[in-house]
Amino acid sequence: MTLISATDRRQSGGFTLLELMIVLAILAMGSMLVIPGLTGMDSRTFNAQVREAGSLLNYARRTAVVTGRPAVASFESQPERSEAEEAEIRTSEAARSTLGPDAPWSSRGVEIAYRDSTRQLVEVEDTIDITFFPEGGSTGGELILTLDDREAVIVIDPFSGRVRTELPDD
Repeated sequence: MTLISATDRRQSGGFTLLELMIVLAILAMGSMLVIPGLTGMDSRTFNAQVREAGSLLNYARRTAVVTGRPAVASFESQPERSEAEEAEIRTSEAARSTLGPDAPWSSRGVEIAYRDSTRQLVEVEDTIDITFFPEGGSTGGELILTLDDREAVIVIDPFSGRVRTELPDD
């Protein structure tokens, strides 16, 4: 009868439970770092587009007050386009360096709806214009921006022209 010592058993091959647990813990930590970065890209892109839309509205409001003339912020809903049309649009957007009345905000995959000051909801199929007046008022309403399951509402006060963005909690 042969007796197998503890050192002989260890050299027989295989992994210990502790080694397997350490490897699984390392894989779990790595996945926790990588997966949120992948799924959060659409979220960050959407939030950036919402901030850009709010900035355009605030810019138009300031322009109207400073110049003493009405200023318009335009929002374009983009239908599905071919790759050649998208490349042409990107080239023309790169040529424009600033936001303003001559540079409308483009949806880039975000669906746009508009609720006017009478609470009437309108789907934007082409372009919607929000006008700001020199005395501080505006046409008012709410821009509702939607991407997949995310939604943001930009509220424009018709009396003061103030712009407020409502984003869902992340």
